[in-house]
Amino acid sequence: MQNGSFIPVCPLPELLDKQMVVVSGTDRPIAVIAHGGQVVAVDNRCPHMGFPLNTGSIKDGILTCHWHEARFDICNGCTFDLWADDVAGFATEVRDEMVFVCTTPSQAPDVEYHLQRLRHGLEHGIGLIQAKAILGLRRLGLTWIDVVMEIARFGAAAHDDWGEGMTTLAVVSNMIPDLSERTAFFSVLRASRQLGSDCLRAVPRRRGQPLSDSRHSSERLRRWLRDWVTCRHRDGTERVLLTAVQTLGDRSELADLVADAAAHRVYARGGHVLDACNKSLELLEHIGWDEASEVLPLVLSGLVAARGAEEDAHWHHPVELIEPLRAAERRIPEWLESDRNPTWDGAPALRTILLGDDPLRIIIALGEAIQNGAPLLVLSREIAYTAGLRLAQFSISNEVRDWFNPRHTFIFANAVHQFLKRCVTPATTRSLFPAALSVYMDRFLNIPAARLPTEHDLQDLPADGQALRDLLLEVLDRQSAVELAGRVVAAHLLHDTDVTALFDTLVLATVREDFDFHALQVLEAGWQQCAEWEAGPEREHIVIGVVRQLAAFCPTPRAGFQTAQIAKRLDRGDRIYEPQPGG
Repeated sequence: MQNGSFIPVCPLPELLDKQMVVVSGTDRPIAVIAHGGQVVAVDNRCPHMGFPLNTGSIKDGILTCHWHEARFDICNGCTFDLWADDVAGFATEVRDEMVFVCTTPSQAPDVEYHLQRLRHGLEHGIGLIQAKAILGLRRLGLTWIDVVMEIARFGAAAHDDWGEGMTTLAVVSNMIPDLSERTAFFSVLRASRQLGSDCLRAVPRRRGQPLSDSRHSSERLRRWLRDWVTCRHRDGTERVLLTAVQTLGDRSELADLVADAAAHRVYARGGHVLDACNKSLELLEHIGWDEASEVLPLVLSGLVAARGAEEDAHWHHPVELIEPLRAAERRIPEWLESDRNPTWDGAPALRTILLGDDPLRIIIALGEAIQNGAPLLVLSREIAYTAGLRLAQFSISNEVRDWFNPRHTFIFANAVHQFLKRCVTPATTRSLFPAALSVYMDRFLNIPAARLPTEHDLQDLPADGQALRDLLLEVLDRQSAVELAGRVVAAHLLHDTDVTALFDTLVLATVREDFDFHALQVLEAGWQQCAEWEAGPEREHIVIGVVRQLAAFCPTPRAGFQTAQIAKRLDRGDRIYEPQPGG
């Protein structure tokens, strides 16, 4: 049954003479068209960028928009050019030689309609359609996590790897509670667009099955999973993992099992393997553990195929690190038997060692701290801080590509910290060592160390938080404004210690760019690590490091951001093709 009221258009003879008449509907102009003995009606705004379709042409039942040559079936509004999206159709009637048109579209844009459009946009990698669907779903009351769940379900079915899109989706999900509506939209769309791109030419995942006899202890499942990872047996690994998902009722047990497999190879794939496992668990914390059997298998391809640092010459020469590292790992169960000492005060001395140039001393000091009862989260926090300090003191005399190593170190150190927050076990503890050694590996990138801003360096900057956030966005419009960006955020933290608004600005500044997902990972790691510190130098250094690495890669053409802005303007009903005020 057609909802909405019908309004008169014009007498039928007039329409036959003019071929097309435009009238005002409830919320949009409607083009009523006489063609081939039929009277049809469509939204007069091209769904691509809102250009008036009555300025186009009709031939053989095809309506063509002359702005970008998008073509539509005149009878139903379906497009022949998928990037343009379908145009809404409207019911028409002829009564006593008078043409009437319904004021509302024939297909009501309900939740299912927008979900279908979102899946369509993801399937074909069309960012504009994804953006319009996300805006529609929000308008109808879906939460951001509802939207994220739909995107995650698509990704879990459409490809067989944990790539940039799934990581970005997990990162965004973690930050959403602290983001403004505007920044959340741009962030979720960024994740959606990346995931759609990842899946565009990927092979859909073939779902595995758990073992039919699930009466296995968690320890046996752990051994099997580690063994199959060792010999790179993808199918065996999946069956064991799915069995664990089905049988382990304690989520910390599952996290420990995954951490054990991820840490089996030292610093596998530059830390990406453990981070992907961490992100898969974080995503499940948002969308629900019922999705675990769909989401977790995506990490397995990387888990079984990755090379570890034990296969990297840098970890053997000029100093042999793997053997001392393995020796320390074997002693972790014994060390963890010591009671944790909440008053342990060795953090300052350990920090100095972590930032030093003796890797064997780092292994020894970290082992001694664990044996002496140091809280594991204090240790992981210190390691993550020193990794962030490497970014804050990164020397711009290095090449831009040199930022990638300390970025990966900081991301990995944060992932280790997040795993330890779930469970303290030998498996989660052993990743502390490669994280600390990776900080050591990055030491030359701080030669000469960039000078951290002092209060004296900030006197020429505004003292208002909003003014500083506006200035930061302007600074990030400039190429390689690394030092100035660091000074701006230092001034912000001096005058406005609430980092929530600052991080919202930094998220917006990150997702508007076209570069890969690493900058957003660093930002989220910084956001999570800042939560571990009170206002003070550690928090300041972490934020300075985050913004310096962001500024090193800004600006880009921001093509994806332009698409997102177009979608928002279309959603508001703006006339994009008309000159803007003052322009």
